[in-house]
Amino acid sequence: MPKVSILLPCYNAANYIEECLESIHQQSFQDFEVVIIDDGSTDQTAEILSKWAEKDDHFSVRRIEHSGVIEASNAGLAKCQGEYIARMDADDLMHPDRLKKQTALLDTNPDIDICSCLVSPAGEMREGFKLYMDWLNSLISDEDVRREIFVESPIANPTAMIRSEVIKNFGGYQDRGWPEDYDLYLRLYSAGHKFAKVPEILLYWRDHPTRLTRADSRYSLENFIRAKANYLISGPLIDRDAVIIWGAGMHGKRISKHLLRADVNIVAFVDIDPKKIGSTRKDRPIIPPEEVMTTWENYKNPVIFSAVGARGARQNIRERLTEMDFIEGKDWWGVA
Repeated sequence: MPKVSILLPCYNAANYIEECLESIHQQSFQDFEVVIIDDGSTDQTAEILSKWAEKDDHFSVRRIEHSGVIEASNAGLAKCQGEYIARMDADDLMHPDRLKKQTALLDTNPDIDICSCLVSPAGEMREGFKLYMDWLNSLISDEDVRREIFVESPIANPTAMIRSEVIKNFGGYQDRGWPEDYDLYLRLYSAGHKFAKVPEILLYWRDHPTRLTRADSRYSLENFIRAKANYLISGPLIDRDAVIIWGAGMHGKRISKHLLRADVNIVAFVDIDPKKIGSTRKDRPIIPPEEVMTTWENYKNPVIFSAVGARGARQNIRERLTEMDFIEGKDWWGVA
């Protein structure tokens, strides 16, 4: 049985998959298998995969009718025999020591179930994607990941290495209408599983117009927010009698829409904009930061969600709430 199973679903990946497979072939750690699921490709992907399966016996290929990334990933997961499952995407590249260093982290830290790493662009990258990548690379420890998990997905999916029994016991990937990888990490977070990253660049991430995260509606902003709201309701919002949303702009409006649909008791929005203070959002008052504590004290078990998008604003709110003795991850969470 191999130590690591690399799970690689792919669809019409002929433009990039040759480089991807070469980067896997060049791994310094060799106790691995590559389980490739060709999700009904109609380009030259099948021919490239066939060549590599003949060239390197680490590689096995199964072709299925086109079913989508979730079905393809789960079909591959069922074939994986390794102790650890390393996700990979066909358009990205591994550093030669990726498997070696992630395996070592899991081997020496039995309390960690999900291991990731830092990422670097493979080619040109949009500014928004680069900002997201920089944010990802700032999250290293389990504490970092848990603190920020409702802001965005804190793990780049092709960096993930997960203990096999953990991901399989959680039913693999699920189709809930939002990103399947973010859903998995939120489920693992909710169950108390621990995360860590090797603090080195071990994956080269490619951004292009046909990348799944840009082409599949499950990865829309609206569906990310739906995922957040779902796991906020089943996690931090349990037994809460009031929610204060810090941010009366677009981000606060978006998350509040989904929370109100679930009858969450939002009692106020907080903002620093004098033009907003004193008015309402969703029929709730918009208050200045100076009124947060008095509003908080009106309830038995309230919670604050920071929902702002401007650069630096989340850190400013963190500093304000820390000054008020609110504890992040207990009294408040960042959600945008």
